[in-house]
Order: sequence, then C-alpha cells, then structure tokens
Amino acid sequence: MSEYSVGQVADLCGVSADTVRRLCDDGTLETKRTRGGHRVIPGPALARYLSGTEVAWEPQATLAQSARNRFTGVVTRVEVDSVAALVELRAGPHRIVSLMTAEAVEELGLEPGELAVAAVKSTNVVVEVPPTGSR
Repeated sequence: MSEYSVGQVADLCGVSADTVRRLCDDGTLETKRTRGGHRVIPGPALARYLSGTEVAWEPQATLAQSARNRFTGVVTRVEVDSVAALVELRAGPHRIVSLMTAEAVEELGLEPGELAVAAVKSTNVVVEVPPTGSR
C-alpha cells in the first residue's frame, strides 16, 4: 500500500501543505503517524478523497517520454476479472478510465491509492507507474 507525505498530497492536489494538514485535522483526509511522528496519508484514503472531489490539480508527469498527453494521478478504482481489468485514475480535473489485461494490473501493482501515469495516444490509454523509489 502506498503512503504519501503531506507535501506529496499538496503537490498532487495543487494546494498548500497547510491546507492538507487542515483536511487531516478536520477528518476529511485520513492519516496515520510514522514512528517518528510524521503524518502520512494512506493511498486508499487519498483515492477516496480524490474520488469525491470535482477538480484536482494536475502535477507534472513523473517520467520523461515523447508522449505529449500524459496525466499523472492517483488510481481510484480497479476492477479485475479473469482476463480484463478496468482501471480508473483521477488526474487533475480528469477522470481517466483504461481497459487493460488483468495481467498488466498485477504486474504494475495497480490498486486504489497508487500513483500512476496515463499516457494517451490516439484511442489507446497506457497506464504506467513511476520508477521504484520515486513514489
């Protein structure tokens, strides 16, 4: 399960860290504390929050590539059957839905709360995850 720092959530939502702290303090956004006492937001809690908002901030893509239509966001829904899967991302003001193989979902480790990038080319939507260590 992914966890995000207050600063990361602020970047993803296009708000200040103080705004994120207020959302945590008033119970709008679920948090946990690290052993060191730092506040972190569990990925699934962030996904629930983003699913309930009308508009979110669109951060820079985390990967360098030639595709121009890239949307960095948080996975908000994953439905998998034996062969195919539906993956929904909330990226800025956009709700992006991709149909892919169940195997791809498993290989990418996609689940609500994970950070991912949707690369849109023509009628295809390709979902990628940032390199290990940059989440």
